[in-house]
Amino acid sequence: MSKRHPRETMTPRERVLAALYGKKTDRIPVGNPTSVATVECMEACGVYFPDAHLDAHKMATLAATGYEILGYDTIAPYFSVQQEAAAFGCEMTWGDIDAMPDVRKNPFNSPEEIEISGDFLERPATRTVIEAIRLLKKEYGDHVCLVGKVMGPWTLSYHLYGVQKLLMDTILDPAKVHGFMKKLKQVPVMFANAQLEAGADVVTLADHATGDLVGPNTYRDFLLPVHQEITPQIKGPAILHICGRTTDRMSHIAKAGFAAFHFDSKNDTLEAKTIAAREGLLLVGNINNPDVLYAGTPEDVKKRVFEAAEAGIEIIGPECAVPLRTPNANLKAVVEAVREYCFR
Repeated sequence: MSKRHPRETMTPRERVLAALYGKKTDRIPVGNPTSVATVECMEACGVYFPDAHLDAHKMATLAATGYEILGYDTIAPYFSVQQEAAAFGCEMTWGDIDAMPDVRKNPFNSPEEIEISGDFLERPATRTVIEAIRLLKKEYGDHVCLVGKVMGPWTLSYHLYGVQKLLMDTILDPAKVHGFMKKLKQVPVMFANAQLEAGADVVTLADHATGDLVGPNTYRDFLLPVHQEITPQIKGPAILHICGRTTDRMSHIAKAGFAAFHFDSKNDTLEAKTIAAREGLLLVGNINNPDVLYAGTPEDVKKRVFEAAEAGIEIIGPECAVPLRTPNANLKAVVEAVREYCFR
């Protein structure tokens, strides 16, 4: 198991859950609500992409390296954003050792064409995640915080219908977009609750209504009412993840009922924290992936972690799923920097 610092008095699970519930922690948690799977981790544990996406034992083994090798307070076994799309029958490219899976075609043209069958959670791509969490719970019990993950209805619509078509229809056919939201909103609820029942302590809900693609009113009009329906039905704390620029919609996000918001380095950290503090929203993130974790040095990581800590970010970690060739030394440096900051 990952080596414990002598001044730490909480388990990783206790630390993360305390932070999510606004309670005192022995130090700032280091959390990964998306994925810290790397090629180096694959080589260390002998499990590689794409096998890890559809084999529960391999998924659990690779996910555990986030704690065992990198020292994070979380273990998150769902690495990509495509498991539900595969369960819906989308034609997939499952990637390679250094490539994430992707959907080849968007097979649906309307909400009415989508059927959510009773065996949805028994299909290989979804069952793998649930079983991996069950295996991890057996191995780590209540010691490490296990993080499940689901795609929200907006992201599911991207995968099933297509990004460009969905974005165009927010203007040309908003009723159709609302139709997709209505049809798909049950999927994250049932998948999240299955993961929580299997042993997850918290679930990330990824719904990519980023400022890089849509304005803040799109989140307010299409996603906020649906998120407000979803969050009370999830039987555990849920972290919302949206990549890209989001400070202009954080006041809306704060009303959605999530335990925390996982945010991107494209947002000014102090500005985001100011808005979040005003709105009563906890923040997770937002250490830059491409320039700092992937291409930087441990000293670059330390500087960025100290900035996040000074800003008051409640759980510090990468801004999104890390590039697969990210050096493990830089990911470990996040934990080292947090300990240095908190125990100096």
